[in-house]
Amino acid sequence: MEKLLVVDYGGQYTHLIARRCRELGVYAEIISQDLELVGANLEGVKGIILSGGPRTVTTDDMNYTFQNNLRLMFDNNVKALGICFGHQLLALYHGAKLEPGGNPEYGQTVINVIDNHALLSGLDRTQSVWMSHSDEVRELTSDMIGLAASNSNRIASFADKNGKYFGLQFHPEVTHTDNGLSVLRAFLRNICCYEEEWKPEDQVGDILQYINETVGDSKVLMATSGGVDSTVATVLLRKGIGERLFCVFVDNGLLREGESEEVSKSFQNMGFENFVVVDASDEFLMKLEGVEDPEEKRRVIAETFIEVFERKAKELQQEYGQFEFLGQGTIYPDRVESAATGKDTAVIKSHHNVRLPDWMKLKLIEPLKDLYKDEVRLVGLKLGIPEKLIHRQPFPGPSLAIRISGPVSREQLKILRHADSILQEVFESQTFYPSIWQSFCVLLPVRTVGVMGDERTFDQAIVIRSVESKDAMTASVSKLPWETLLLVASRIANEVKGVNRVVYDLTSKPPGTIEWY
Repeated sequence: MEKLLVVDYGGQYTHLIARRCRELGVYAEIISQDLELVGANLEGVKGIILSGGPRTVTTDDMNYTFQNNLRLMFDNNVKALGICFGHQLLALYHGAKLEPGGNPEYGQTVINVIDNHALLSGLDRTQSVWMSHSDEVRELTSDMIGLAASNSNRIASFADKNGKYFGLQFHPEVTHTDNGLSVLRAFLRNICCYEEEWKPEDQVGDILQYINETVGDSKVLMATSGGVDSTVATVLLRKGIGERLFCVFVDNGLLREGESEEVSKSFQNMGFENFVVVDASDEFLMKLEGVEDPEEKRRVIAETFIEVFERKAKELQQEYGQFEFLGQGTIYPDRVESAATGKDTAVIKSHHNVRLPDWMKLKLIEPLKDLYKDEVRLVGLKLGIPEKLIHRQPFPGPSLAIRISGPVSREQLKILRHADSILQEVFESQTFYPSIWQSFCVLLPVRTVGVMGDERTFDQAIVIRSVESKDAMTASVSKLPWETLLLVASRIANEVKGVNRVVYDLTSKPPGTIEWY
């Protein structure tokens, strides 16, 4: 299979570069800047993109691995595109001069296209782009052509006269760069000669082959949450190995209104026979009693889940025999972010799926490990999974516990569930609902004075949170119809006992996060 490599230098948009290339029909894979390429790494590779990064390019970056990789790439006719940090790195390596700091360009910037090169053929002669840099390429060599410059006459793009490598100081992958996708398309199609042939939904056959070759005749145990990734991975495994798949759904007592019943019914309707529901509500709530800190809540919930899952796994193993694999709905960002693909890349989060107890010497099977969430949804639709399950909004692992400020109790859960059910009922009936990434309520134990009838009230507040996003790495506040927000607020204040005030969160990510706690 043809593929493009994206070298991770710690830039915040590295994932976005890979996703944009996939959207253009080319399979893109993120690799560490420390990975030493060999012939096998370059099989099917026609192009490589060097990502942005948060630091200054130095001569230390011109190490053996980098130089050897470039030589190998060019010997194999692999084209290179540098973006931001990568643009500066390629330029410095080939003899151009860099100028450090002093006069940064951040945000929306106007550039002028000064050469009719294929790379920038989709841009207007005067083009608005997104910049994020202080260091810059100041002087090109005689082997390079300047393709674009900013209004202050600073080099915004260049090309090697021999057509081997190219540089962009701006970010074509972000939506803030007008016509930016045309630059990536030109690099992939016109320069690297990739065909538009990769579609995530066409990968089902390859995934099933991976499952069959990996699992063989063994049994697989799967912790199923009912979320999009978990559901699609579970259906793929069942399609691959049939009833040798055993699913465990743990009801932690922290789920949304009717969620446990809804998930169970959905899997019954899809014909799953070995699907077990474990009601551990009392155990989770007892362990959470008095816990206020959000991180402590996460720790308690994670450890309790492991204990519950372990007990049920032992029971199933005694009844059905040895399990050799644990199925997980791990997706591509989970793997990349957990492993941190570059030495300058932060470990964004530890692996969020099931942590194996010591006694369970199981091997992992991860059918979705090479896909992004939007790609997982396309695979799910290809498999015939009901659209309601595929388009479910993301739900945090710690569930409603991290949407309640302070200790979790049955009474607080009852209030939050009721408010959230009203929100979902109203929003789901609106045409804007498919555009929302996540919408939910947060319960604040901050009491405010209100009036209901002729009585003074002193009750809690509910926060409505609704955001739009592609992958949750950034998110913007949903600009919802005012009448809809007023309807939700009115119903919550009037119908939910214990709440007398409703507010709408106007904070995007960044600076906030999607979840509150």
